[in-house]
Amino acid sequence: MIQSHIAQLLNDQVNAEFYASNVYLQLSAWSECQGLEGAAKFFREHSMEERIHMDKIFDYMAECSVPITIEQIPKAPATFGNLMEAIQAAYDHELKVTAMIKNIAKQSFEAEDYTTFNFIEWFIAEQHEEEVLFDKIIDKAKVLGFKGEPGQSLYIMDNYLANVQH
Repeated sequence: MIQSHIAQLLNDQVNAEFYASNVYLQLSAWSECQGLEGAAKFFREHSMEERIHMDKIFDYMAECSVPITIEQIPKAPATFGNLMEAIQAAYDHELKVTAMIKNIAKQSFEAEDYTTFNFIEWFIAEQHEEEVLFDKIIDKAKVLGFKGEPGQSLYIMDNYLANVQH
């Protein structure tokens, strides 16, 4: 049986993943309006990925007969000064999600809820992959000397995002 505080953390994570999906979808919409098709594709794919994460936690909670409450999702940020600001916002959000996932792992382990701990380990690995991905994107921006300004480096960065493997 999942203890109530673990159930609440899982429910919070369902809502956080739903919000993350909306953040990435908004980043995709912003990118489209900027003519950044590669970034739009990258962010749109991430939006769908976050929705899959939400569904995994939702399914786990349902399997365990834990009540699920979908809460009001805050509005995602909609404007950014440039592509680097958008990338940094996405990366910062991933770091917040990582902290939430690690807290679920810590709390479930301490509560001796090894089933939830085992379940959440997949998300720990997934968040590691996300952080590595964004580190690579930021490293690519540094190599290009890209800070967000229009020009050749923006074109290269947009194309990079269209083809980056995640």
